[in-house]
Amino acid sequence: MRQCAVECGEQHESSYSHGFATRWSAERVLPDEFRTDRTLFTGEHVFPWVFDDVHGLRPMKQTAELLAAHEWPRLYDADVLRKCTVPAAAAIYANDMYVERAFSEETARLIPTLRPWITNEYEHKGLRASGDHVLGRLIDLVRGRI
Repeated sequence: MRQCAVECGEQHESSYSHGFATRWSAERVLPDEFRTDRTLFTGEHVFPWVFDDVHGLRPMKQTAELLAAHEWPRLYDADVLRKCTVPAAAAIYANDMYVERAFSEETARLIPTLRPWITNEYEHKGLRASGDHVLGRLIDLVRGRI
């Protein structure tokens, strides 16, 4: 199960920050039952120990520590999203096990130029599963062909 936490070696805990340092929050708030039962799913959370346990991530350990300690600015601003004038499209996966669909739809509604594609064809990893199809569909949405 440790490998599922670092499926692609991604470190994206900082994407959950909004004006603070995460300081390995996934590790700090992990329920005890997840610490003792390695079969429980931890999703995309990344823990400090993976940079010791996973050989390919060891060179990134110092960078991960810097990211965890970094005081992040506010990363999301609904007012800025409402003012967006850039044509955009987004895939919203109906059955995404990591991202709550309602949150994706709420964010999509903030962006006046965004054309969402709500699909049940993929579960979170459309670009990896069928990059040409997904990217082609998004480009067609932006260009008004769909």
